[in-house]
Amino acid sequence: MKKKEKLLSRRSFLSDWQLYLLLLPGLIWYLMFCYRPMLGLRMAFYDYNIFRGFEGSEFVGLDNFKTYMFGPDFIRTVSNTLLIALWQMLICFPFPIILAIAITEMKSRVISKTVQTATFLPYFISTVVVCGMVVNFLSPSTGIINKIIEKFGGEATYFMVYPQYFRPIYTLMTLWQTAGFNAIVYIAALMGIDPQLYEAAVVDGAGRFRRIWHITLPGIIPTVVTMFIMNIGKMVKVGYESILLLYQPSTYPTADVISTYSFRIGIQNGDYGVATAAGLFEAVVALILVVVANKVSKRLTETALW
Repeated sequence: MKKKEKLLSRRSFLSDWQLYLLLLPGLIWYLMFCYRPMLGLRMAFYDYNIFRGFEGSEFVGLDNFKTYMFGPDFIRTVSNTLLIALWQMLICFPFPIILAIAITEMKSRVISKTVQTATFLPYFISTVVVCGMVVNFLSPSTGIINKIIEKFGGEATYFMVYPQYFRPIYTLMTLWQTAGFNAIVYIAALMGIDPQLYEAAVVDGAGRFRRIWHITLPGIIPTVVTMFIMNIGKMVKVGYESILLLYQPSTYPTADVISTYSFRIGIQNGDYGVATAAGLFEAVVALILVVVANKVSKRLTETALW
């Protein structure tokens, strides 16, 4: 039996060699840029010196983790990371689902295609450009937001220097940039629902909202759960590139996350060991969140990623 299975697998491989050839560039990219850099995680256990390398650097064990976890920035960076991720989960995750349902429920194809295109295009705008737009819109002297506030008798405010405004600004910016792109997955899932279910519901007298509640939402639950589990680990990263472009020392109390702390300590201060330790800690937290979310989802909905 084993010989037959090996023979069949070999024949299958030879007959589909073109597909494996197409897979090769992506596999090489992953090996070079995702797995090979993981060798650098050893820096978390060294007092690493870039000129001496690992052989000339002192092995310090868990000292770098202790420096970060017992340092003054640990509570702030972890709490900011989790709070910003929570904002994204509560606002940025469900909105694409609502947008996808709204687009598919529109009777006019022209309007639905226009809305889909308008919400989809911001995803392809460079993060640097988007952050520059946000800074310009919120400028106290020339920003359109402050111009509107002054028009109604208010005073111009430099929103970017106040910590209490950072999370709403960052969340709304992320929502505007990613909602349309993320909605594509749910639109595809909605297209897979059997139209006969809607026809039967109409015959039974179900209105639009009842059809959405009893047919549309249950039909895309597996997709929603899968996307939730896949995104919950990414959300711990919280798009630190955008935060780096938007935050400043005055907003550190609410904007400084683990990724930005790691960048600042490693690139600006040259403490690569502590920076790597902070990044590895973030990765472990993301892994724990993904595993917990998968188990909870499996118990509640019987749908999971593995």
